[in-house]
Amino acid sequence: MSRFEGKVALVTGGSSGMGGATAAVLAEGGARVFCAQRGASAHEDIAADFSDESVPERVMAEVSDKAGALDILVNNAGMMREGTVEETSKADWDIQLHMNLTVPFLLIRHGMGMLRAGGGAIVNLGSVEGLGSNPRHPAYAASKAGLHGLTRAVAVDHGKDGVRCNAVAPGWIDTPLNEAFIESMTDPVAFRAGLAGIHPVRRTGTPEDVARLICWLASEEAGFVTGQVWTVDGGRMAQLSLP
Repeated sequence: MSRFEGKVALVTGGSSGMGGATAAVLAEGGARVFCAQRGASAHEDIAADFSDESVPERVMAEVSDKAGALDILVNNAGMMREGTVEETSKADWDIQLHMNLTVPFLLIRHGMGMLRAGGGAIVNLGSVEGLGSNPRHPAYAASKAGLHGLTRAVAVDHGKDGVRCNAVAPGWIDTPLNEAFIESMTDPVAFRAGLAGIHPVRRTGTPEDVARLICWLASEEAGFVTGQVWTVDGGRMAQLSLP
């Protein structure tokens, strides 16, 4: 039997990138996969504009109506806007905190009944920026640090219910957004080589690198693992910068 046979999974932002790769691995393992986002995925889609705070409850109601269960929740959808604290408007702050922290909270809250019933697993997409920060990312870094804290709190409160909650903290991953950023550089080849050089493994990450870790955390193989933030960054955070 495949390790996710008979399981129902919900992945937010599952149309591409890390969410798409995660949905694919879950489906290959036998899970019935729902993906919630504005666009289309290769799985069962639930149309969702998470900027509307009523949407998380509706998404969970739709999963319940269609599948009657939820075993795995992957909170992948998020966003980032740049600017120092002086440059960041209250609206920009609010939308990033909403998308990256409040939406996962609401999905967990409205899905907890189904997750508790099946002894479910939650995996939140944090970031190395929940541990450090790149320049001009105050709202993003704050939201991801908050998501790491939410992960631990849910694990503590709901371990007795059979629900595990972990987070992954990806570093530089070759998502469509990051690839577009590289191609916007004056010398994309040199920029890409520079990125590889700040990683001890001498490459950047792929969505599949992150997806495999997420799916392990969601599986019964990680049944004694909860409340942890797993860094997947090719060793970048372990390496001190040269003077």
